[in-house]
Amino acid sequence: MKRNISLLASLILSSTLFWGMPAVEAAELVIREAANLSFYCHMKFPPMRANTLSWDRPVLDESAANVIDFYGACDYDPTGPEEVRIQRRILRRDFFGDGD
Repeated sequence: MKRNISLLASLILSSTLFWGMPAVEAAELVIREAANLSFYCHMKFPPMRANTLSWDRPVLDESAANVIDFYGACDYDPTGPEEVRIQRRILRRDFFGDGD
């Protein structure tokens, strides 16, 4: 009986926390910091959802546990065609291009 009550309390608490979270827009998920050079930025953004990689405009996965740490041009689009190509390659081959 105690286990059922504990399970029910945990379920209610977790559902309350889940529904209380505000919705996040994709623009709010990308963090940009200007580097010392004016044309380079340090960005952090979540990966795209795998089921949206074939769409015209893929969607960032705000619930992803990992974050992409990017250092490059400030006008880089985290949902642009180059990033889609990279993430498709990673999903297809599990290849990250970072060594053995």
